[in-house]
Amino acid sequence: MPLNLHLLRLFTHVAESGSFSAAAERLHISQPAVSKGVREFEAQVGSRLLERGPGGVVPTGAGEMLLRHAAMLFATERAAEEDLAALRGLTKGSLTVGASTTIATYFLPPLLGRFHRAHPHIDLSIRIANTSAIANLLLARELDIALVEGPVEDSAIEARPWRVDELIVIAPPGHRLTYGTHKAAALADEVFIVREPGSGTREVVWAALAEHHVTPRATLEAGNTETIKQIVMAGLGIGIVSRAAAADHLTLGRLVKIDIEGFQVSRTLTRLSLRGRQPSAAAKAFEILLDPPRKQSKR
Repeated sequence: MPLNLHLLRLFTHVAESGSFSAAAERLHISQPAVSKGVREFEAQVGSRLLERGPGGVVPTGAGEMLLRHAAMLFATERAAEEDLAALRGLTKGSLTVGASTTIATYFLPPLLGRFHRAHPHIDLSIRIANTSAIANLLLARELDIALVEGPVEDSAIEARPWRVDELIVIAPPGHRLTYGTHKAAALADEVFIVREPGSGTREVVWAALAEHHVTPRATLEAGNTETIKQIVMAGLGIGIVSRAAAADHLTLGRLVKIDIEGFQVSRTLTRLSLRGRQPSAAAKAFEILLDPPRKQSKR
């Protein structure tokens, strides 16, 4: 028996929100109508899809499997709607961009502004998380565009270089290492303010320190680059962050770049896409902003 897409949608909203009442509010229909629809759907598929848990309604094993298929199905549906909208000049549709923290904060805003000015009727949504979380959101088909700072290894994901980002060592003004140039070994005596596990920046920083045989005497974890800068400015340690992220504070003299002999760190910012997935019309328009056509040289 073919799946009833309306009932599948009801079930998906209940599973994602964790309650029948929240799903009903989302869908602007009554809770009894949602409950009845889910019961009918379970009867159609011949399996129990939801059960009540301590925190609300949770999907069963069969429900989890069905949710994965539903995510792909509704993503395809949305892409079809947006492709049709493209034929009308992108006057309708949505675009969800996912990016890891540094990209979302320092590289993405100008691109989002340009896209909105060109396509004001497209609903924009931004998801900010670390590299591993962005990859998982892409796999769940919750993102149209994905940009990350760290490496991603998954056979279902294609990773393409986007930009090169330089990382620098920062310290508060007056720190002992802000005078002159030092050997990398001098870093071992410092407390390093680092990103959380799963962060692309963290992986690059640890790789760079390992390359120079540096093991910090202590570390302090921070959830984002802004917090790292604030902790460094407070004098609790030093950090390694994107030059783009530190630019304003360097100019204002609130942070100082530490010069370490032979210590040059850069990483490739990466675009992720699902293999075999066709981008929506809105995604195609945004990709043009990510990689604008190069001007041909005059002969």
